[in-house]
Amino acid sequence: MGRALAEAFPVCRDTFAEADAALGEPLSRLCFEGPEDRLTLTEHAQPAILAVSIAAHRLLVSRGLAPVFVAGHSLGEYAANVAAGTFSFVDALRIVRRRGRYMQEAVPVGAGAMAAVLGLEAGLVAQACAEAAEGEVVSPANLNGAGQVVIAGAREAVRRAGERAKALGAKRVVALPVSAPFHCALMQPAEARLAPDLRALAVSTPRVPIVANVDAEPKRDAASAIEALVRQVSAPVQWEAVMRRLASEGVRAYVEVGPGAVLSALARKIDRDARVVSVDGPDGAAAAEALARDLL
Repeated sequence: MGRALAEAFPVCRDTFAEADAALGEPLSRLCFEGPEDRLTLTEHAQPAILAVSIAAHRLLVSRGLAPVFVAGHSLGEYAANVAAGTFSFVDALRIVRRRGRYMQEAVPVGAGAMAAVLGLEAGLVAQACAEAAEGEVVSPANLNGAGQVVIAGAREAVRRAGERAKALGAKRVVALPVSAPFHCALMQPAEARLAPDLRALAVSTPRVPIVANVDAEPKRDAASAIEALVRQVSAPVQWEAVMRRLASEGVRAYVEVGPGAVLSALARKIDRDARVVSVDGPDGAAAAEALARDLL
């Protein structure tokens, strides 16, 4: 993850070196070489994904490509704030490592779960969760659009909600390989621990608006951006609403930075007129430059 960028571009290599120094450990080696079971623990995965995202972002900026709006899905909202200048990359690395630790410690391993419900309207997914809860926590966690809603909560409640969703017409329910049930009420202890850390960050007024997960509203000042990150821990990610808000603001071209291309696929389904490029390697950077030329 991120290795091709680091090998091809000094600005990306320097970004990984900065991350290693900030965390006092070889995060870059974990990104590039694994082992995967260690990398996917959320305490490590969160700073690792952030580092890859900012490496790609810095590469684009070095080539004269800068955003006019930013947004990020869950953890990606931290990268969006770094890109906007709300807080530093180094501070972001340290706080997302704590975020991952707090989230992991909020729920014993194996006690929670997440599942993707495919092909069922969001209101019916919420109904399935309410009907299956039986006193336990289960709720929509990621409203991703394109017929995809991720649910999170106690393991058995998630299983029951998945069965109920299928009875209500869901095409598929897919269990997700996650280490904790993110963006649900079980994360409230993590939110309480993270809030003072976030509010203590040195911040600046964002250079560009950050469209937040919690309410799909552009945050134009640092205090609002920070409070959105606090609320985000246990609140659902309103990703379809974020994308529709960006479109309503006139955004027609999107560049996804970081590992994978999940958001690019969602963007194309939510806004079929969108121009979308994913940058997680050297080819993506060239494609982003070509897109920028087309827009001029």
